[in-house]
Amino acid sequence: MTENGTTTNILISGVGGQGVLLASYVLGQAAMKEGYEVKQSEVHGMSQRGGSVVSHLRFGERLASPIVTQGTADFLLSFEPLEALRFFNWLRPGALLIYNTLRVNPSTVAAGLATYPDGIHERIAQAWPNSRGIDATLLAEEAGTAKATNIVMLGSIARELPFPLETWRHIIGRVVPPKTVDTNMKAFELGRAAGR
Repeated sequence: MTENGTTTNILISGVGGQGVLLASYVLGQAAMKEGYEVKQSEVHGMSQRGGSVVSHLRFGERLASPIVTQGTADFLLSFEPLEALRFFNWLRPGALLIYNTLRVNPSTVAAGLATYPDGIHERIAQAWPNSRGIDATLLAEEAGTAKATNIVMLGSIARELPFPLETWRHIIGRVVPPKTVDTNMKAFELGRAAGR
């Protein structure tokens, strides 16, 4: 927590279609259920075409702005390695970066307009030593579907946030489609175990 322990700033980054906005919504709902004031803002970019998607989420006692300013994020949750490298400079000193290790080519790489950098995991570790890479997509597939990657990522940060397990379960159970609740709960638990 920052701002004298009253505010937590989280940046979530990924590529369109990875569920960044749903993850941000779940986080916000969990914070509200625990009595925090919540502010959110999203930058969609070309999310429908595999472009970058970023969500700013802040929770605390009293908040004025929904925007996490550069250099103040307590956590960066990145659903793709290049997105982690793109946004690590938004973290405050000592903050935690958690990222999904599965590469997803952004639209510019897919179109042949850019190349994906080599040694991405080494670059992330060098840029931000307090980082954890997890294969969230593999864990989501283990839970039942790769579409639950975003829920795995939420699980990976769950122990770092002041929300009880029951709150996470309640919110996830409420926002995911009814037929997918069990799969998403398993994905969350696998993420929680991986985030240790």
